[in-house]
Amino acid sequence: MGQVTVRINGYSYTVGCEEGQEQHLQAMAQEVERRIDRIRALGGHSGEGRLLALAALLMADEIHDLTAEKMSADTAHQLAQGRQARVENERRRDQLAHLVERAENIAAALERD
Repeated sequence: MGQVTVRINGYSYTVGCEEGQEQHLQAMAQEVERRIDRIRALGGHSGEGRLLALAALLMADEIHDLTAEKMSADTAHQLAQGRQARVENERRRDQLAHLVERAENIAAALERD
């Protein structure tokens, strides 16, 4: 197991991670730091706990928005697939109706002979 020391809001934290995930963990710490900087820029001069809580809330809001966008995209994709399936079913129904009509014409012709 690897360990990484990340710096968030001026404090260093040593965090364990899987081998090879050190850079990813550093990048995630930078994302947290970016949100803290954003809060500070808005005039949020609070204690560390409050800054970290607000940063967590910002990140949770971003995750929520991304999840909603993905669900919306997934829903749109499912609707498109549904429309495509309906069109295909209508085409097959029309083909089947045509075959039934042909079979009935053949049967009628055989009855006449």
